[in-house]
Amino acid sequence: MKWTILGSGGCMVIPKPLCQCRICEEARKKGIPYARTGPSAFLHDIKLLIDTPAEIASQLNRCHIRRIDYLMLTHLDPDHVEGLRVVEQITLDSRTWRAYPEKQICLLLPEQLGERIREIRSQYGPLLDSYRQRGFVRLMLFQGEVQINNVQITAIPVDRGSQLAFVYVFEKPGCRVVHAPCDFKPFPEHRTEVQQPDLLVIQPGIFGSGLKHHFKYPADHISRTTLYTFEQTLELVARIEAKKVLFVHLEEYWNRSYDDYCAMESDRIKFAYDGMQMNV
Repeated sequence: MKWTILGSGGCMVIPKPLCQCRICEEARKKGIPYARTGPSAFLHDIKLLIDTPAEIASQLNRCHIRRIDYLMLTHLDPDHVEGLRVVEQITLDSRTWRAYPEKQICLLLPEQLGERIREIRSQYGPLLDSYRQRGFVRLMLFQGEVQINNVQITAIPVDRGSQLAFVYVFEKPGCRVVHAPCDFKPFPEHRTEVQQPDLLVIQPGIFGSGLKHHFKYPADHISRTTLYTFEQTLELVARIEAKKVLFVHLEEYWNRSYDDYCAMESDRIKFAYDGMQMNV
């Protein structure tokens, strides 16, 4: 499987607007890989885009993506869906205000997200309804798993109550990638599909030191409801016996630069950057 990490950042881009901290100033000066945009990935094998942050149009152009056949969303947090309008930008024929039929994108979603996505609205009502009516997308819902060409996709819900998120498992003969960029706690490690992946794409979790403003996460901090600590994430990696790990969704407030992350890498563990390509 061939992957491109379109955006390696988290809920805040790097450089964060107006911020003058060391990390953001360095990113303004040096650009990528020090600069990071919102979380998204592309699976070339089936021309599948995962998540649409606000910067998605620029990401697609920067990484020379020429066609998208499928779009999936891990969950509906703003940093993952703000750029959903990209389907209109890609497909619109301005002569008719409808889509070029050959550019229509298949929105591929677990059934549980099918209704919730209608909560994303504009003054015209639910965006999904408008986009379907004008032919920008067609909706394909599935339960549990779906086969797209020679790639099997399994959607595993994360038990987080009303805040629904999914871990996605992508499999081809002899190859398995587990994609869990955000909001994956409690991780569904009881599922056989996530065991011994060739690649685990995951957020590193909460760092206990080195944060901006010398901040320390209190025990009741809201981030602890969605993230493990970095040490706990490494323990998770060991328990599921991931062969390789790629850390994504790297947050601005963790106060770490590209060089800092490089110093933490090993043959098995890497930290993503915008435009990073991998063959698994």
